[in-house]
Amino acid sequence: MNKAKRHEIFSRFQAENPKPQTELNYSSEFELLVAVTLSAQATDVGVNKATDKLFPVANTPEAIYALGVDGLSEYIKTIGLYNSKAKNVIAACKMLIDLHDSKVPQDRESLEALPGVGRKTANVVLNTAFGQPTMAVDTHIFRVSNRTKIAPGKTVLAVEKALLKFVPKEFLVDAHHWLILHGRYTCVARKPRCGSCIISDLCEFKEKVIDD
Repeated sequence: MNKAKRHEIFSRFQAENPKPQTELNYSSEFELLVAVTLSAQATDVGVNKATDKLFPVANTPEAIYALGVDGLSEYIKTIGLYNSKAKNVIAACKMLIDLHDSKVPQDRESLEALPGVGRKTANVVLNTAFGQPTMAVDTHIFRVSNRTKIAPGKTVLAVEKALLKFVPKEFLVDAHHWLILHGRYTCVARKPRCGSCIISDLCEFKEKVIDD
């Protein structure tokens, strides 16, 4: 895919959705960190149901740490892997309190040192909370990048690096959200909705079906 085509794709995404947002509910950097940590192998809808009950009760490292693993587990038990996630969040809260003055760090190394925080979670927090041009590649973005040929790659890291290289700089900060929403609602896994896709004429997917 050439540079001009990529620029047009992201221009259209921007025109349709000038200020894309995550679908996770949060009102602080710390709430976002917790929500993203809980979202691994879970849906945003499922995470929001749990955090909508948790955050009014506890939404600081100190408050959640005070709940303990068992107390936190009660709020998030509807989310998959909630036991291990509760342990990670409690341990991360302790580190934030002890090492970071209860603030969410703004660098990848410090974020990835927190229990339960891998590269993808760190990228989401750096991008969404701090406006850094990072690319958190989940299953949706991996699929869209390869299917459209915007940034093909055989691994998540390869796609991440390709996106950072090929997405025009003026679109980098918002590209993560545009791609994930596109994969979630239009370029879906089983049968992409090519007929209602705003970039179908630019996409290089060979098996396009324009029948919806």
